[in-house]
Amino acid sequence: MSQDHGARRDGKRGISRRAFLRGAGVTMALPWLESLSGWGGIGSAFGAEAALPKRFAVVFMGNGISPEHWSARGSGADMVLGKSLEPLEPVKAKLNLVHGLYNKSAIGHGIHPPMTGNLLSGVPIQKGSIIHGGISTDQVLANHIGQNTVQASMVLACEQPMTGFHETNYSNAYGSHISWQNADSPVPNEIYPSLAFDSLFENRGSLRNLSVLDRVRDRAQTLSRRISSSDRAKLDEYLTSVRALEKDIARVRAHKDTADQRAKDRGRPVFTMTRPDNGLPEDLREHTRIMCDIIALAFQTDKTRVASLILARDLSALYYPFLDVRDAHHGASHNDTSASYERVVRFHVSRLAHLATRLDSMPEGTGTVLDNCCLMFISNMWSGTKHDNKKVPVLTVGGLGGTLQTGRSLNYLDAGDDNRKLCSLYLGIMDRMGVRLNRFGDAESRLQGF
Repeated sequence: MSQDHGARRDGKRGISRRAFLRGAGVTMALPWLESLSGWGGIGSAFGAEAALPKRFAVVFMGNGISPEHWSARGSGADMVLGKSLEPLEPVKAKLNLVHGLYNKSAIGHGIHPPMTGNLLSGVPIQKGSIIHGGISTDQVLANHIGQNTVQASMVLACEQPMTGFHETNYSNAYGSHISWQNADSPVPNEIYPSLAFDSLFENRGSLRNLSVLDRVRDRAQTLSRRISSSDRAKLDEYLTSVRALEKDIARVRAHKDTADQRAKDRGRPVFTMTRPDNGLPEDLREHTRIMCDIIALAFQTDKTRVASLILARDLSALYYPFLDVRDAHHGASHNDTSASYERVVRFHVSRLAHLATRLDSMPEGTGTVLDNCCLMFISNMWSGTKHDNKKVPVLTVGGLGGTLQTGRSLNYLDAGDDNRKLCSLYLGIMDRMGVRLNRFGDAESRLQGF
C-alpha cells in the first residue's frame, strides 16, 4: 500500500487523505476504508463527514421524455413515481424531481441543436460555421476542483457525434456535446468504454492487455492483512467489482481492436463506420451499463469528482430492438405519447438508476458514495412531438454530503420566469460543491427551495 505524496497529512500521524495500490505501471486508488482514516473518515485527524469528497454527474438523453408518465407525488419513502421513473424506486428517498425549469437562451431559435448547445451554460449560441457559446456547469466545477483528482472530469457518450449543420443553420456539434471547456470548444466525448477505463488506470501500450488487479495483487494481499475485518469485506467487494468490469472491458476492447484493423484495411476512419463495425458494443444495454460502471468506479476511488454521460444525443439515431421499438430514437420521439417511446424513456432512466444504486452500494463514512453525489438527469426538451422546451425534465439523485434535501417533487412552473431558471439550479449545485459564483449564464440568484 502506498500513500499519495501530494495529499494533505497530519503532522503527528502522517495520515494521507487518499491511499493507493501501486503495481507495474498502474496506480489503483482505493475506496473509503475506515482503517486508513482517509478523506476525513471516522478516527481521522481531519474531521468526519465534512471532508468526504462531493461529486457531480450529468446524465443526458436527447429529444424529450414521455410527458404523460413523467411524475412523482408525495415525498421520501412514500413517493409515488410515474411509470417512466419506476426504475428509481430503490433510491426514491434520495431523488428530487424538479419540474418547470427552463433555459431562456434556448427558446425561440429553432429545434434541436439550439435547444441543446447551451443546456449546461445558459449562454446564447451562434449560427454558422463558427461555433460559439459558453463553458458548461460541469467544466466550471472541473476547473475549480479538478486539481484535487487525477482527472479533472470524465466526458463520456454512448453515441458518435454528428458532423455538418442542421436545417436551422446551427452546427450539429451543439446537439452532440453537452460539456464545453470554453465558449468555442466542446470537450471531446469518449465513446469507447475501453479507452475510458484505460484513462482511470493510466493503461498505455502493452499494459492495456494486462489485468490491473494482477499488477497490484501482492500489495492488495498485504493491505488486506493490515485492515479491519469490515474493511476487508469492503476491499474484497471492491476488487471483485473491478474484476467484473475488467472482464467487460476485455470483451469490448477486442471489438474495438478488430474495428481499428478493419478500418485500416478499408482505408477509412473508424468514426465513419456504423455500430458495431466501429467497435462500439452492439448491445446498447451493455454499452450504457459499462459507462455507468466506469463513472461509479471513478467516483468511488476519487479519480474524478465530475462526469457527464450522453446516453442518446440530440437527433439520436440509436435503435432499441430489445424494447420492441421499430423506429430510431429521434423518430420515435415524434410520438412521445406512444407506449414504445415510453419504453425508450424508461430504459434511459434505468441507466440513471443503475448508476445511482451502484453508488448507493458503496460505503463511505457513515453513508454511501451516492450520499455525497448529485446525479442530474436532463433532456433538452419536454416534448419531442411538439419540440417543446419551454420547460425541461430534470431529476437529481443524491444529497451532496447532506447539503441537498431529497425525496421531493418540486414544481416551479408557476413561479414566474425569473424564478425557474436552469442556471439558478446550477448556481445552487456549484455552491454546494464549494464553487460560489455571482452569476452563471442568465442567472444571478439561486433556485429557491431547492
